[in-house]
Amino acid sequence: MVNDNDPTQGTPPTNADMELSADTMGEVKRISYAGLICRRFFRSRSALVGLAIFAALVLLALFGPLICRFDYAEPDFTAIGLPPGPEHWFGTDGGGFDLFACVVHGLGRSLIIGVSYSVLTTVIAALVGVGIAYARGWVERVGMWIIDMLMVIPSFLLVALFVRSASGQDGWLALIFGLTLFGWIGYARTLRTMTLSLRERDYVRAAKYMGVSPLAIIVRHLIPNLGSILIIDTVLGVIGGINSETAFSFLGLGIKLPDTSLGYLLSQASSVMITMPWMLVFPSVALIVLCVSMQLIGDGLRDAFDPYSRAAGSAEPAEIEEEAEL
Repeated sequence: MVNDNDPTQGTPPTNADMELSADTMGEVKRISYAGLICRRFFRSRSALVGLAIFAALVLLALFGPLICRFDYAEPDFTAIGLPPGPEHWFGTDGGGFDLFACVVHGLGRSLIIGVSYSVLTTVIAALVGVGIAYARGWVERVGMWIIDMLMVIPSFLLVALFVRSASGQDGWLALIFGLTLFGWIGYARTLRTMTLSLRERDYVRAAKYMGVSPLAIIVRHLIPNLGSILIIDTVLGVIGGINSETAFSFLGLGIKLPDTSLGYLLSQASSVMITMPWMLVFPSVALIVLCVSMQLIGDGLRDAFDPYSRAAGSAEPAEIEEEAEL
């Protein structure tokens, strides 16, 4: 029966509504919000492909050194500049270093830098951005003024100077610290804007009037309501961290010997890409596959959190979906 007074009449149902309606027609199934998100995520084939590729790359970075026949830091002077073969699977560079061992180690180093950068910037941006929005008054004005001032600082040059002052073994730690030091600024400004509407919600006012501390309100009420955005941006932030590391290392301002990364391998290959093209091909393929896998995972998470997305499919039979569309 059609109710003319119902304002939702004629509004297309969300994917979550269709799944719940399908459950009510049969056996009632209770599922949490996290379970619903996981079910929709694993229903996306592209997301599963990205997750499988990322898991394979992580396993390669973790256990790859066990299957390497040579160490990435020990050259083989009897095989200098050799193409891929049965002895050296990815070939060697001009110094006799096994390229497969270097790619495996560089993949692990790039993953550590990308994941650490993404997680740290997300945590700092969430605490600062949400905290500034919740504080209001002069604290919010001063906080936004500081963020605006930090955004005009030439961060690239400062990070480069900071990393160059570090030693070779600690260069990747200095790179993570330098990238994180300036990477949270723009993200915090975005989260502050999103929190302006959340701070007016009834549950936030109720918690405030009940005497809950501001830190507890920020951590327990405000940040969890931005969870979908934080999770997606954290996954996609790994790509930004890896690309930043690649750019710095390619310019000779990032990872330094005896350490190595994908960006450093690409910088070394730029001068011999004509005579030894395998030095450019294998690190480039590893970097592209890694970024594509993270992009597929991010797209799957976006579709899983979006209630109007049809990319993750639907749980009900085809006839129920057709009836719901009518």
